[in-house]
Amino acid sequence: MEVMKRILRVIRANVNGLVNGVEDPEKILEQTFLEMQSNLVQLRQGVACAIATQKRTERQALAAESQAQEWYRRAQLALQQGNEVLAREALTKRQGYQQTATALFEQIEQQKQVVEKLKQDMGRLELKTAEVKTKKDMYIARARSAEASSKLQEMLGGISPTSSLGALERMEDKVLQIEAQSAAISQLGGDNLETRFAKLNSINDMDAELAAMKTQMLDQVNNTPPQNTLSERQVPTKPKTPEC
Repeated sequence: MEVMKRILRVIRANVNGLVNGVEDPEKILEQTFLEMQSNLVQLRQGVACAIATQKRTERQALAAESQAQEWYRRAQLALQQGNEVLAREALTKRQGYQQTATALFEQIEQQKQVVEKLKQDMGRLELKTAEVKTKKDMYIARARSAEASSKLQEMLGGISPTSSLGALERMEDKVLQIEAQSAAISQLGGDNLETRFAKLNSINDMDAELAAMKTQMLDQVNNTPPQNTLSERQVPTKPKTPEC
């Protein structure tokens, strides 16, 4: 059928364009699917038109057959009245309607075959369109994924591994330095505070020791007995030598 041949030509042309890389794959797939949908709509319209024509032909055939029967009845009526000439004319009319009805019924049989063929083609095209839609969505997703991967590779390719590693090491050293400074400041602050408290305790201990020494000295003074003066002491007398 011409419609199916044209559809196949369109598909082959689009596939060739996709292989050659002349156009955007997503655009080609979308265009192919839209064209197939358009052809499917046209084929459905053709099937509907063929069915309508078949129905009209059937009505015409039935009408011609009914007229043939009517003229046969009239021929019988004319013959019963003895009018053979009129009966012959009625039979002539009947023969014409019979021929028309026969031709129409033959045409109906041909139209049925055409309609059946169109329905089969439409069914195949519907299946093919559904298949193309599924593949279209899949290929578009793959094309987008491939494009994203390509862009990512370009971005990664523009980054120097040496410079990136060097920057990373510098940042690591910087962080370690900041952490060391923070720990040193914290340690110095803690030592200063502890030193101040240690000094405070040392002063308190020294004051207590001085107070204790003072108390001890006072106690020693108070407990020492008083000593006599030189005038109050008894001076031993020398024995007098005999006078000569």
